[in-house]
Amino acid sequence: MKEQYLLDTTTVKTYLTQKLSLFHADEPLIAEEIGDGNINYVFRVRSKVSGKSIIVKQADRLLRSSGRPLDLTRSKREAEALRIYAACTPQFIPQVYHYDESMSAICMEDIAYCGNTRKELMAGTLLPDQFAENAAAFLAHAVFPTSDLFIQPEEKKARVKAFINPELCAISETLVFSEPYCNGKNRNRVTSGNEAFVSKMLYSDDVLKAEVAALRETFMNKAEALIHGDLHTGSLFIRIDAGREASGSSSMKIIDPEFAFYGPIGYDLGNLIANLYFAWIYTVFSGTQGVEAHLTDHKSGRIAAAIGVLPQLFTAKALEQCRTAPLSDPLYNERYIRKRLAEIVAEAYGYAGTEMIRRTVGDTKVAELDAMGTDTRRITAERILINTARLLIKRRRQAGIGTRTAAYFRSSLKTLPDGAVFEH
Repeated sequence: MKEQYLLDTTTVKTYLTQKLSLFHADEPLIAEEIGDGNINYVFRVRSKVSGKSIIVKQADRLLRSSGRPLDLTRSKREAEALRIYAACTPQFIPQVYHYDESMSAICMEDIAYCGNTRKELMAGTLLPDQFAENAAAFLAHAVFPTSDLFIQPEEKKARVKAFINPELCAISETLVFSEPYCNGKNRNRVTSGNEAFVSKMLYSDDVLKAEVAALRETFMNKAEALIHGDLHTGSLFIRIDAGREASGSSSMKIIDPEFAFYGPIGYDLGNLIANLYFAWIYTVFSGTQGVEAHLTDHKSGRIAAAIGVLPQLFTAKALEQCRTAPLSDPLYNERYIRKRLAEIVAEAYGYAGTEMIRRTVGDTKVAELDAMGTDTRRITAERILINTARLLIKRRRQAGIGTRTAAYFRSSLKTLPDGAVFEH
């Protein structure tokens, strides 16, 4: 295998024309680096003549920030995950034109016609009507079918082996399930004014820690299906057709499954639910008409509705998948499948809670919280998120917990002042 070299805005054009022949040799091209990550380089290359555009994502062998070595096989796993998902739900996956193992580079469709869901919601775009429907369809029709309900044990075990992802899983195991509850490496970033609250609600709550430990063990040991591993509103792109009302038809594209491995399906579902909560609180926080108005407006309502229906839609679609697609063993009857799906949803609520906590107090924040800056209302917003997360983790197995938690969240938002300093 030839030695990898890192692409730049000059060499990526030569690479696509001379090595891969994805453009004509004499075709004038424009190349720009569009990625801002710490472990990959992402380029957009566009023809000045035809307008054809290709995205090139190349994995780096070193962490940009520290120079720490990284395993390049993550790029191969990502390309294979995209292939497997596309075979089941091609409508949700960008087309992959080529994967070059020697360069750890994926060449794929440019989805510039879609917008990053997180950025779109922060900019005030309405969540598309079909968002929850599409997200549930991806989980039920692309992720769920990679489980042992649908594939034979030999194939399942081979896939589990192929998708062992220790390096990136270790990041999640530490940043999601450990550091937010003990701050052992002193890397948590707690908003000034919330130190005592975080210490009491997270660092000193042994019941909470025990529940998180159980979720961590499930994450580490339950090789249930090929999960995305980093499914959030920043890795889902949405398109609302031009010239139509915001409630019109929409599409979704899902990117960046480099954290993919065989793990619990509830982790993907929970991460998405958590990030919708961040979108909901930011919509209310950033509103100019007052909290009461934004609790009932169309933008908040769409997000709240998606949180409520997403687990139910997934369950319904997964059940239908089991009734229409051949199962790997007749032992898997509907009674068992319903029980398994209920367990997935319960785990999802727990993982939603761990994602909300780690993105609130951990080293890696979500853009919604960073955008709040030093606004004194941020303290209240973060307390609402943490309290909501604690409910989801501790009571995840209770019937109706999703609905009750959303109601608690909505009620708590009324304590968020309308742009005024909040007195503690």
